[in-house]
Amino acid sequence: MYFSGAFIAALLILALVFQSCKDAGEKKERSETVAVTGPADKIIEGIVVPVFPDRIFPVTDYGAVGDGNTLNTEAFQKAISACHDAGGGQVVVPEGRFLTGPIHLKSNVNLHTEDGAVVLFSTDKEDYLPVVHTSYEGVELMNYSPLIYAYQQKNIAVTGKGVFDGQAGKDNWWPWCGSERYGYEDGAPHQRNEQNLPRLRRMNQEGTPVEERVFGRGHHLRPTFFEPFDCENVLVQGVTFTNAPFWVMHPIKSDHVTVDGVTVSSHGPNNDGCDPEYARNVHIKNCVFDTGDDCIAIKSGRNEDGRRVNIPSENIVVENCKMKDGHGGVVMGSEISAGVRNVYVRNCVMDSPNLDRAIRIKTNTLRGGFVENVYVDNIEVGQVKEATLKINTHYAIYEDQEGDHIPEIRNINLRNVTVRNSGKYGVLIRGRKEARVEKITLENVTIDTAGSVMLVEDSEPVRFINTSINGESMDAGPDPVRGEDGK
Repeated sequence: MYFSGAFIAALLILALVFQSCKDAGEKKERSETVAVTGPADKIIEGIVVPVFPDRIFPVTDYGAVGDGNTLNTEAFQKAISACHDAGGGQVVVPEGRFLTGPIHLKSNVNLHTEDGAVVLFSTDKEDYLPVVHTSYEGVELMNYSPLIYAYQQKNIAVTGKGVFDGQAGKDNWWPWCGSERYGYEDGAPHQRNEQNLPRLRRMNQEGTPVEERVFGRGHHLRPTFFEPFDCENVLVQGVTFTNAPFWVMHPIKSDHVTVDGVTVSSHGPNNDGCDPEYARNVHIKNCVFDTGDDCIAIKSGRNEDGRRVNIPSENIVVENCKMKDGHGGVVMGSEISAGVRNVYVRNCVMDSPNLDRAIRIKTNTLRGGFVENVYVDNIEVGQVKEATLKINTHYAIYEDQEGDHIPEIRNINLRNVTVRNSGKYGVLIRGRKEARVEKITLENVTIDTAGSVMLVEDSEPVRFINTSINGESMDAGPDPVRGEDGK
């Protein structure tokens, strides 16, 4: 059979058109995934994970004794200094129980704990002096040293299979929170006494220089556990943290941070698992968070301090983590005055009768700030107490929280999320009339049980795509939305 050249050319053109249409369809389908995963992968690819020379500095070579009683602060610092001076390597903590005061890391040092190593932190508060430049609830100050601290260092790590035990407890740091639950007794000093938080709040409001915000001895503000402050290329891998005085991991003003395979099992007051603050390019993966407060809380300064520093926390990826007890699985706020953007949460499991919310955003008109471009994908939620998604711009605790800084929240996306029990609400949003919450989308979300489907105030209508709550489809046509009445 003979076919003319024109006929064959026409067939080729038709084939090309068909393939082009097919490719366009596949590209559109892929683009929905790329919108969630592509930028996250690009962030991960750009994060610098520190590597270290193959040099070993056992702390025992510098006088450390793992008997649980000998104070090894000086031995740890000698090993760290020797490692740093030699150009870097591993400072190794072998099997044993090593008591120490604060550990101050230096550039190019990997503090590596072997299996069976337990680092116990001193319960003598004098060991955490002199004061250092640190932060408390989003406000910079001079205070007791964090238990593990690095200031303006590059290429640092805490790795291995060991345990870091802060020994905070009801007879040490915890009572300073002022709660009987954590050992506080009537008449004892606590953080809300006039010389503590009220004084720091006034200094923040008045713009007192940080070097003049001196606390420490005679004051009662607890230190963080691990705090890289203004550092670059930070790795925390494999270790366990327990019995923290305050926030557990607090990378502040730091860039290129990797937290991998870490277990946080700490149920003290304000025992957030990981709080990136003014932090950029952060990768949190393969971790277990079993905490007394938020599992992960992304922050960016409180009130005037946040606006002064003005460094948004951005480009943060959380994946393959398990969230157990805590106030929230992944939280943004409440210290958020410089803003948060570009947050990706994927492939996580959140499940505990003591976990309050899965995804939470909290701020108010003293904090202000913004949250934008949050993508949550492929999350399995067993049960939470209050809501799968909670956005609250009226957050308040202890004192009046109203001011003139209207928060802005936009472009929050939940996709491929399954929830067995969402507690009181499926979705709970409280925005502001002055700046309504914008562009909230739930796609391929199934919430089996919720006390109420949703409560939404001062928000653009929520957009639902292939989503059901309590067995009811939330879709309502080609561009389904739900308004403030939840109907």
